Amino acid sequence: MRRRLLALILGLSMMTGCGARSDTRVGAPETGPPREASAGVELAEATEAFTLLRRLDDAWRDRDCATVESLTTWAEKALGGRACEATRNGRPAPARKSYNEAEFYLPGVAEPDRWFVALAREPDPAYFLFLQEDGEWRLGAGPIPIRGEIREPTEGAVPTDDPGAGVKARLVPQRYLAYLTDPAGVSGVTFPKGDPVRELFDDLVRRPPSVRPDRLTADVRLLVGPQRALLLPGGGALVIHALEIEHRQRARQGRSFLARPIYGRADLRGFTGRTRAAELTGTEIVLVATEIAGGGSKLTTTGLRRGLATLTTG
Repeated sequence: MRRRLLALILGLSMMTGCGARSDTRVGAPETGPPREASAGVELAEATEAFTLLRRLDDAWRDRDCATVESLTTWAEKALGGRACEATRNGRPAPARKSYNEAEFYLPGVAEPDRWFVALAREPDPAYFLFLQEDGEWRLGAGPIPIRGEIREPTEGAVPTDDPGAGVKARLVPQRYLAYLTDPAGVSGVTFPKGDPVRELFDDLVRRPPSVRPDRLTADVRLLVGPQRALLLPGGGALVIHALEIEHRQRARQGRSFLARPIYGRADLRGFTGRTRAAELTGTEIVLVATEIAGGGSKLTTTGLRRGLATLTTG
């Protein structure tokens, strides 16, 4: 199954932008010579697009799912669809912070697929990926909370035709997939001690025996959509991508309900209107920011966020 999944994913075409970096801080006046704006995305429109986070926060607070949908795309649309509807049934809405002190990293050439990355420093450092869809800016991924040292991209986006950095960036999601679907470790993909993806791997391994006598399986796959990579000093890159984890839990034969459901009653009631079930299927989205070292062999997860997107019962 894993081999077939990997073969399918390796056939997908993943896109990255190219160009130069521009940055500013929201609300702060320019104090020096004006920075060169991207030919594809202007600094002013990126600054304006960042303000949609406030509207999105208000929509979540008001359980306005139509507005949440209109302001999001890709991973955030998946996390705001059924999950937003579940808040109307009593599931708590996600806690959201008012992010500011943002710096912007813009592609340097005009492309049909327009995007940019924002790095917000307050109240906690986090990355955001914005994408333009049907002429409107939408949030594609974020916040992705940053762990440890903040690495600032300084040389723009990774060119798609770069035979070195471009290929390394495109392979990052597949390397995560290989790691998370390889309990025996034969793939050779490793992450440093304390890396968030190692915690995710441990959780995937630990959960099935912890819910016995229930049976639990998990499938990990890439969330198809925009992957973006920004160059870092020294030849490295920062890659923003996403994974999808599907958990399937079933009660032991002869039992009418799960003994140890992996999701709580608030989630179950919000998504399904029920408090008990004999089986459930939950889909989680994992947003990831990954740093590639200059040589390309070392991966470090600099940011990770995991959220429940859908939950159904049998």
